[in-house]
Amino acid sequence: MCWKIGHTLRASTLLLMSLLHSYLVQGAEQGEPGNNADLLIVVGAAGEASYGEMFAEWATMLEAVGEEAQARVELLGSSDPDSAEGSLKDLLKKKIEAYSKETQEPLWIALIGHGTFNGRTAKFNLRGPDISSEELASWLKPLQRPVAVMNTSSASAPFLNALSGPNRVVLTATRDGFELNFARFGSYLVNAFGSESADLDKDGQTSLLEAFIMASRQVGEFYEIEGRLASEHALLDDTGDQKGIPANWFKGVRPVKKAEGSNQPDGRIASQFHLIENEIESLMSPEIKQQRDVLEQAIFELRDHREDMDGEAYYKRLGSLIDPFC
Repeated sequence: MCWKIGHTLRASTLLLMSLLHSYLVQGAEQGEPGNNADLLIVVGAAGEASYGEMFAEWATMLEAVGEEAQARVELLGSSDPDSAEGSLKDLLKKKIEAYSKETQEPLWIALIGHGTFNGRTAKFNLRGPDISSEELASWLKPLQRPVAVMNTSSASAPFLNALSGPNRVVLTATRDGFELNFARFGSYLVNAFGSESADLDKDGQTSLLEAFIMASRQVGEFYEIEGRLASEHALLDDTGDQKGIPANWFKGVRPVKKAEGSNQPDGRIASQFHLIENEIESLMSPEIKQQRDVLEQAIFELRDHREDMDGEAYYKRLGSLIDPFC
């Protein structure tokens, strides 16, 4: 049984062994391997020309990452939509409605621009009518697929509360709606996806969690070097508890704190989202990735209770999780 060698091999090694076996046996039956993600990049209203240039640069960089990852990339807002399509808001709604509702292929949505908050409603600013957090939440509700939303705008935190849910990762540039100043988080985030230094666990790919941690760290360094009071504090939520946590609650990629009242720490689902994948990841079909993710989540949960179990019980439970894949 696999668990018998668990005393000498790390759980991650066992997991890799099970994945390779699962891929070889089932891969041909489960669909074509490769990155089948959808990446939707939305560029908002610039307000000033200088901001417009920055937003366009960030969007172009992220678009290049998506193309390198061989994802299906769509870029909205870089030009006015065709008059027949209505406003940019109308076009965005149509695009989201057109995405496959039930699939294991992830949907990534990046909002690049400015945001506002009036004390009750947060909005992402578009050319034409803006989009509120509640509106975006209603458009995403029918989707039964992994979703990552990265709102890099000012005053973006209320989007976390509105969009938080199962099998979903939400990043915001701010920790509340009253951080209204221009947010730099987006610049560092898009750079992190293509940066080897952001690969904190050295597995040859940068996860959404790692990009969040790296970008948050660099935002903090910017304000420290400039001698300015930080006006943005990014949050990540992937437990569906509508709370979110900052990057300094992680040691490396392992969470050391969890939101008050939450049953599990944030970051585990975000660690399974990758745009540019390593060689092993790219060989897996979406179905096998789902099996891997479920197994990995179970191992994370088991590890949470490691101190409450003796060694034999721990490895026996680990073996029972992995044996079906051996």
